Amino acid sequence: MANQENSFTDFPEDIQVCILSFLAPSEIATLACTSKQLGSLCGRDSKLWFSMCQRRWGSKTRITQWGNAKGTISYRHLYNTLHHWENFLGFWRRSGLNPLLLFFEWGPSFISASRVSPSESLAYGVTKTPFLWMSLSEEGDVVTFLDPDGKPDGERGLQSELIAVDVSFMGKTHFVVEEKQFKSFISDDCGDEVVESGSPPEKLKAEIYQHFANRRSPGGDRSRRQRRREKERLARRKWESQHFVKIVNCSPTPERPLQGLWKGICNDRSLAFYLVGYDDIGGISCRRIGDHPKYAPFFWVSNATFLESPFPPEEESLYAGRVHVRPLQPVNETLEQFLLLDDEVMNGIQEVRISENVVNRILHIRSNYDLGVPTGNPKSVEGRIWQYQDGTFGFGFLSDNLVVHMKPIVHNGFIVDTVKAPAN
Repeated sequence: MANQENSFTDFPEDIQVCILSFLAPSEIATLACTSKQLGSLCGRDSKLWFSMCQRRWGSKTRITQWGNAKGTISYRHLYNTLHHWENFLGFWRRSGLNPLLLFFEWGPSFISASRVSPSESLAYGVTKTPFLWMSLSEEGDVVTFLDPDGKPDGERGLQSELIAVDVSFMGKTHFVVEEKQFKSFISDDCGDEVVESGSPPEKLKAEIYQHFANRRSPGGDRSRRQRRREKERLARRKWESQHFVKIVNCSPTPERPLQGLWKGICNDRSLAFYLVGYDDIGGISCRRIGDHPKYAPFFWVSNATFLESPFPPEEESLYAGRVHVRPLQPVNETLEQFLLLDDEVMNGIQEVRISENVVNRILHIRSNYDLGVPTGNPKSVEGRIWQYQDGTFGFGFLSDNLVVHMKPIVHNGFIVDTVKAPAN
């Protein structure tokens, strides 16, 4: 008996759907043109497109709960929406003098953005407060609300009000948040119907129409009334437009081990965020997120060539004699630890603390202060990065005799050491 080859359409439908769920939408569209049977299968929203959504995002969000779980939105539309919104995931910083840090993540039936800031508990904790909420209505329309106060749900008072906003991409690494403006038709003092809208194109059309359709002195009362209405519209605005830029490389890689977002304890024992980036010619720069009045480098180096072990004696002495900046422990916990320690253990505390971080490599750096007026003393701006075996690092300058230990803010796509925001 001759062997008979089976075609793709001979497989059970569930197997066909499972195989097709690995394809991209453009490939599905091409396949649908090959035969009537495949065209019918590719157009089944509840099977194929649901399987595509479930395979791609099922482990991150609950596909069946989008659109208030009413089943009124198509999974093809949901796939295209989530594919577009997936670019939001990760860290963004606000453009301007005070660069607010945002973190987008999946929710059960929405995508949310949280303000991320250093905790005030004098530890490595990271505080997350609500900022933005994006989802789909039962009709499939985009619904986006902004929390101007940033209070947790349990602490939001009756006076707190969510603001409806529009979020628009400007490229893949830039988006703008604007308050949603609803069109309304009102009559002015002369009985003419005027279109009032917050959208610049619609408002411009209304002004052009009024200027050419009713030629009353443009500089007279009508012009003053238009300016008054514009001031009233601006006074009703609850949110000023803000622009955000994506932090593309927020985690280290084997080729760029210092890259990403880090957190470290400052000299005053407060926690600060740092962004370390590599340039195209092998240099490294570190910027402190939240610096005021400008987003300025904290340290930099033009050649990221590490000094490997074994180290010269002067380098070992330079690290061993420095003060390690660490978060303060609670008083009760500190007293309890000291009461339980004997003299022999107490004498070995300093040795244990030094050996906690085994230095793997050393990199010479320079402070940001020499980017302006040269000081004439190279030691005042010269410093070191000590990379440890666990992948973290510390840095310090020859002028301060300190080591600031850096820990990553995010690991495997999640923020580590998250603490609850303090209640007011």
